[in-house]
Amino acid sequence: MRRDLAFGGAARPMVGRGVSSIACLAFVVVLALAFWAGAVWLGQLLMQVSSGGF
Repeated sequence: MRRDLAFGGAARPMVGRGVSSIACLAFVVVLALAFWAGAVWLGQLLMQVSSGGF
């Protein structure tokens, strides 16, 4: 039985793959920056509370 290659993975065009990869990397970088900014903010808050200067 013959397969129709129009819906196969190799037959799909690769247009936009680079753009989606860059967008994914940018999203990961934004998430990492948000995580570390939150970690620094929480650390500073905990240091202020532990020193008694609320």
